[in-house]
Amino acid sequence: MSENVVHLHKHTDPPADDTAPTVLTVVPDPAPAPLVPLWVRSGRAVRTAATHEKTKTAARAVARHSLYTVNGGRIVARRTWDGKTGARYERMIRAAEVAGNLEVAEEWEERLQRFRAARHHRRMDLLHSPVEAAKGVAVGTGMGIGALVALGVVMAINNGDIADVITPLAATIEFIATVIRIVQIVWGPALTIGPFVALLALWAVGSKQQAAPAWSMPDHVRSGEGEPITPSIVVKALRDLGVPALRNAIKEMGDAGASMLGPIRIAGCGVEVDVTLPSGVATNEVQAKRRKLAENLTRHEHEVFITIPQAARTVRLWVADSGALDEPIGPSPLVTDETMTADYGKGRAPWGQDLRGDAAALSLYQRHLLITGLSNQGKTVALRSLALWLSLDRSVQFLMGDLKGVGDWAMFDGLATTLIQGPTDEHVIQVTEMVEGAVEEMNRRIQAPPGTTFPALIVLVDEAQVAFMCPAKDEDRRPYGGSKANSRYFMAVRKIHNQGRAVNVLMWQGTQDPTNENLPKLVREGAHTRASLALGTEQQARMALGDKAVDGGAAPNLLRPGLDRGTLVVASDGITIPAGQASITVRTHYIDDDAATAITDRAKALRDGVNTLHAIDRDQDRDPLADIASVIGTAERVRTKDVVARLGTLNADAYGGWSFIDLKRVLDGTGAEPYKSDGVMVVGRDRLTRALANRDGEGSASVAE
Repeated sequence: MSENVVHLHKHTDPPADDTAPTVLTVVPDPAPAPLVPLWVRSGRAVRTAATHEKTKTAARAVARHSLYTVNGGRIVARRTWDGKTGARYERMIRAAEVAGNLEVAEEWEERLQRFRAARHHRRMDLLHSPVEAAKGVAVGTGMGIGALVALGVVMAINNGDIADVITPLAATIEFIATVIRIVQIVWGPALTIGPFVALLALWAVGSKQQAAPAWSMPDHVRSGEGEPITPSIVVKALRDLGVPALRNAIKEMGDAGASMLGPIRIAGCGVEVDVTLPSGVATNEVQAKRRKLAENLTRHEHEVFITIPQAARTVRLWVADSGALDEPIGPSPLVTDETMTADYGKGRAPWGQDLRGDAAALSLYQRHLLITGLSNQGKTVALRSLALWLSLDRSVQFLMGDLKGVGDWAMFDGLATTLIQGPTDEHVIQVTEMVEGAVEEMNRRIQAPPGTTFPALIVLVDEAQVAFMCPAKDEDRRPYGGSKANSRYFMAVRKIHNQGRAVNVLMWQGTQDPTNENLPKLVREGAHTRASLALGTEQQARMALGDKAVDGGAAPNLLRPGLDRGTLVVASDGITIPAGQASITVRTHYIDDDAATAITDRAKALRDGVNTLHAIDRDQDRDPLADIASVIGTAERVRTKDVVARLGTLNADAYGGWSFIDLKRVLDGTGAEPYKSDGVMVVGRDRLTRALANRDGEGSASVAE
């Protein structure tokens, strides 16, 4: 029974009045904490101990090593059974039959018959072996005793002691008795230790094969991080893919599915293996399970690529080393090699690396180009790197429209004939007229005599979706955007796609987030080289690359936005693609603005000087002499044929049909007539400047008079 206890506390502060009485305060004790039963505390302690990480680790270790021993016994038993019977041959026959390879099945059948015949001969020999062994023992014993007696006789004669006759025989008998005593001493401990040695041997076999469930493995093994790809891992990943026909076929195969796999080859920062699927399993069933296959291989989805090679009923798996695709690739050769030049006709642009680590180079010769992807994934940099390489061919001309207008292409000022930058409707109108001018130049080239060669004219429009979506209309109510038969930008691009390649007038476009509205079907299918960065859906991937590439394994929609920035899936005959595949994945080199400016400076040094136009001049009255001066720019002299080509690009309506005769007619009598320099006809800048000054001076004098 509890007892009530009170405490008396006396105030220590002195009272204000000495006569005031002392005040005592009664303070009861706080209520005691409730008592927890002993069995509850014990249960909590047991639960804490049971769920502790060290306890779990110890339990997994006990289970793991126990299962090593059990499964090691199963492995040894199976090996013994395979060695004594024809089970191995029967498994290989069933595997060949499942794979539909009857020739291999017949070969294994012949091996099985030879094995059975040899086993029959061995068994027949065992029937006669006891008699033969008895005869051998009798003959051997007799010969041995005779030899020992003969040796004793020799010793007796030599020593003169008749007792030495049996000395060798007695020594042999004593040796045999010693061996028997040793066996008797060792036999008991051996019977005791033998089972433990056998268990240790079985444990060693199981440990080497890691014959235990994944949950019992240590943390670093269970995580599978960086686990190498082996045939058993690939087969197990396929078996657990969730395709019933594939799982059943692997179970029926005698070799547990190993015959499906080709050699596992090192391919860049990963490995590659071809898998021949059993009858009844389609390649698209495996492609549709990419994420599950990657997880079964202890990889992330973006680290496994499934393509369809040339062989029938085969999928090609490329599995990256864990984390390898997150590592950057090296700098572009355009940056590291300052002596590099380009060749439009025969060269290939160094674009990046494929997944195998090999250099990925793209031929641009007579190929229209389309690059698409989500916003901020590296589209402009990838497109610009191709233009930077091609700019190192001094014969190539550029007409550029940047409908983003933030300066990504500013370094081409002084290199491109036309450079329009800006996102407004007015900029779209300017770009449309630029493309239409390229169409006029294309028509002029087509009408040239057969066999005439022309320098490449690259018509490049970045953020082309802005042009397709532009609502502006001209004075005739024709829309600049859209995809109708009267849409000006759309029709100009279609005309270049139809005929431009033959006369080296090429259309390059970069666009983002493709739809049927901002990237019409006829435009995207007119490109010879189609490349895509990360996209959102498979439908967009089909728009970007085409059905054939996507059906063959191309999957830009599975790239990780932000993390796989600069990684492209390319469908083109201008890049080396493994046989049987319809596309290739390329990790492009990143060239920043400063490096791009340095490259364009090298390109400008190769040229005579280009006066870049930043708007399309719509005036009908042209001043040929001033236009000639504008296309010559800052160059000291320019070849007459280059001057004619630049004039045609400047204004196809006014100068599209010009020849050397027309140029000479304008310059005759001005003091700036064409003249020969190093064996070719050129127009000099200084002479042209004086001619303009003299003409302006004469005009001023006339006005003064």
